[in-house]
Amino acid sequence: MANVECNGKPQPGDRVMPHILRLSRELEARLERLTEATGLSRSVLIERCLEGGVAALEAELLMEDAQPTRAGASIDQLLRESGLGA
Repeated sequence: MANVECNGKPQPGDRVMPHILRLSRELEARLERLTEATGLSRSVLIERCLEGGVAALEAELLMEDAQPTRAGASIDQLLRESGLGA
C-alpha cells in the first residue's frame, strides 16, 4: 500500500483539509500513469475521482424515497415479486 497525501491547491475562500490515503500498488501505478499521460497533478486527479465518486454515492444512497438494494434476492424471486415471472 502506498500513502498518498492529497493537498489540492485551494481556491479563494476554500478551506483545504490535507488527507492521507492508502492506495494499493496497482491503484498507485494507475494513478502514476494517468499523471504522466495527462500532465495533471496527483492531487487534481484524486480530487476529481473523489468528486465523481461522492456525487455517484449521493445519487445512489441519498435519493428521495430510495429503496434498499436487494442484492440477496435471485432474479427469479424478483420476477415473481414484481408479477413478471412465473
